[in-house]
Amino acid sequence: MRICVPKEIKDNEFRVAITPAGVHDLVLHGHEVLIETGAGLGSSITDDQFSAAGAAILPDAVSTWSAAELLLKVKEPVPSEYGYFRADLVLFTYLHLAAEAGLTRALLDAGVTAIAYETVQLPTRALPLLAPMSEVAGRLAPIVGANAMLKPNGGPGLLVPGVPGTHPARVTVLGGGVAGTAAMQVAIGLGAEVTVLDTNLFRLRELDTLHYGRVKTIASNAFEIETALLQSDLVIGSVLIPGARAPKLVSNELVSRMKAGSVLVDIAVDQGGCFADTHPTTHTEPTFTVHGSLFYCVANMPGAVPSTSTYALTNATLPYVRAIANRGWVDALRADASLALGLNTFGGVLTSAPVATAHALPLTPLAEVLAAPAG
Repeated sequence: MRICVPKEIKDNEFRVAITPAGVHDLVLHGHEVLIETGAGLGSSITDDQFSAAGAAILPDAVSTWSAAELLLKVKEPVPSEYGYFRADLVLFTYLHLAAEAGLTRALLDAGVTAIAYETVQLPTRALPLLAPMSEVAGRLAPIVGANAMLKPNGGPGLLVPGVPGTHPARVTVLGGGVAGTAAMQVAIGLGAEVTVLDTNLFRLRELDTLHYGRVKTIASNAFEIETALLQSDLVIGSVLIPGARAPKLVSNELVSRMKAGSVLVDIAVDQGGCFADTHPTTHTEPTFTVHGSLFYCVANMPGAVPSTSTYALTNATLPYVRAIANRGWVDALRADASLALGLNTFGGVLTSAPVATAHALPLTPLAEVLAAPAG
């Protein structure tokens, strides 16, 4: 199969969808890998390194997209890339379609076979291709939050761990999943006073067992969220419903009663965000103010640490890429129910129920698509 990797063009997105080791693996399996020139430079991977691993280097995005049978990306295509869509293209990337009506329509109109990293789901409900970037975003969240709390950056001028004789920052984490747990661990390490809220009592018991005495675990509901946020200096939103828009847990009115200078970091921004006032920001302009509180809502947080993120992502995606390339996407999805859940669009129809609900579009059952003859 001809596998192509373009350069990411989203604001300050420095990741690339494959590493030299990934290229080498696919070439060993008899596939052709073509990479747009300069695609890996943001992750400190040169064209020469890709070439040495067996890739061919293409001169621009047009040639890269047009050559692809299977196209690998990191972030969802932006409007300037929609013109590259075509019916015989298999696209494998993060898509977050529940929060992207325009992209959803463009994929459907072009008939693209679009497989989303974030909806590949194991029987345990774990999300193996979302998890590594959730870990990165989670670990980044307290760090960027601590930076935003500096007075020159619009924050209250509060040092997260404090110093002897002063109070540490109060950090509240909404959601105890992969991202929330990662955020909690770093916040504890920074010396903050940490509270985690989640609706899953079993998960709260696990966190309590692992971090007893170092973190408060609270069953999440509207009352407890309000109580925690009114005392918080930093709030990290990490709530996820796979493939669907994130629930809005923090209202504008609640933010109006929070401490002046408090910081809210929304890891769920890719799925629409869990704060009412969330809108996507960029690494160039990461924050905005609501009622005196500072919101950090960068939609590609892991792009800030590409040397870590690119390798972590390829480690997770490569087995699935290999399966699609070796067997073809139809047989690969038929053989792996977890990978099949990644299919979002095919031939102009929508196969993801959460996306169909988000945009009030008709749904074609996944089983119906996979039962049809290939080709």
